[in-house]
Amino acid sequence: MTNTPKNKRILIIAYHFPPCKGSSGIQRTLKFCTYLREYGWDPLVLTISPAAYEATSPDQMREIPDDVVVERAFGLNTSRHLAIAGKYFRWMAQPDRWISWWPGAVWTGMRMIKRYQPAAIMSTFPIATAHRIGLSLAKKSGLPWVADFRDSMTEPGYPSDPLTWKVHRKLEQGIVRHCTRAVFTTERTRQIYADRYPEYPQARWEVIENGFDEGNFSDAEMGIDAAPLGSFGQLTLVHSGLLYPIERDPRPFFAAVRKLKDAGHIDSKGLRIILRATGTDDRYRPMLKELDIDDIVHLEPIIGYRDALQEMLRADALLLFQGSTCDHQIPAKIYEYFRAGKPIFALVGLHGITATKLRQAGVNDISDMASTEDIATSLLKLLGRLRDGDRSGVARELAAKSSRQSRTAELANLLHQLTPAAPHSLS
Repeated sequence: MTNTPKNKRILIIAYHFPPCKGSSGIQRTLKFCTYLREYGWDPLVLTISPAAYEATSPDQMREIPDDVVVERAFGLNTSRHLAIAGKYFRWMAQPDRWISWWPGAVWTGMRMIKRYQPAAIMSTFPIATAHRIGLSLAKKSGLPWVADFRDSMTEPGYPSDPLTWKVHRKLEQGIVRHCTRAVFTTERTRQIYADRYPEYPQARWEVIENGFDEGNFSDAEMGIDAAPLGSFGQLTLVHSGLLYPIERDPRPFFAAVRKLKDAGHIDSKGLRIILRATGTDDRYRPMLKELDIDDIVHLEPIIGYRDALQEMLRADALLLFQGSTCDHQIPAKIYEYFRAGKPIFALVGLHGITATKLRQAGVNDISDMASTEDIATSLLKLLGRLRDGDRSGVARELAAKSSRQSRTAELANLLHQLTPAAPHSLS
């Protein structure tokens, strides 16, 4: 390490880390690693071997600070690497398909702890095996452990598979029992856990929201193509990221597009809708074809992070999906949408925390994600304003309050509270 000796070290366990491609979860860990050193902490990263990822890209490798230690423990994806004729035993994917990462990561993690003497450990969801690794290392080392849940690990009916739910709930109970702090991205999720586990003090639960990185946006803006995404006279709406079939079910939206097309309000010459990297293209493609809207709604593949930001910046408006089943969660991309400064058309649960966050930011184009009629009416109004030249988004000053750097300062303050002045020593 080349940083000042007074810095403490923290071991961060994360599945999502470059060169992993296609997950907004990468940004939270990557930006913590970028900015923690400014607040007295040198990060050490324990992640998985790249072969485990569905897709990889070198585009964000350059954002890993040169002096950050990164160890990649062996791990495989059960469904891709260990299945025979596409089948495998269920226990081979509990708590998730990357359980093979756990043994090697614990061995590597203990080696890193002995060599680098970190003062604390942090593991981050949504890959449950990362928390299992964190639990093992915390018990073996005795170090303070921050469990970054982000969202809830279990809810009634989630995960939907009963065995997976049982395994996750048992792991969750172990995490809550042994972690020093449990961190969530919204106050509502924090409260769910405080109510679920009343035997633990309120000080056990913390909130550190997601955010956007100004450096990434400044970089994206430098080389951006000034031309609009669509052809002349064509408005372009973009959704960037995963569209879960249940939590972000786009079927009412598809039906609304069909309704407006049938009424003659929209056509492919005047409107192009890009659904970028849904993760479920094979499910949605036949729906679009059957509804005869595949000339308007286009499923596009994963692209590099910088390119994805540039696409947001060039779009006429941005689409956000978050159904009522996730009323206590806020999609990580909302903060990037705020910074992009483009109009946001939000299809959400109207009483959820996402809707509240949008209203607080001055976003008014909010529809019930489950209502085709509501979506069609609101979408038509939005398109009318866009055609009239109203392209205003969230004010830059308001968006700036959600920077990744400020979130890292919150994490550093938490870590300082948990650790002594001198680094922990493990012989």
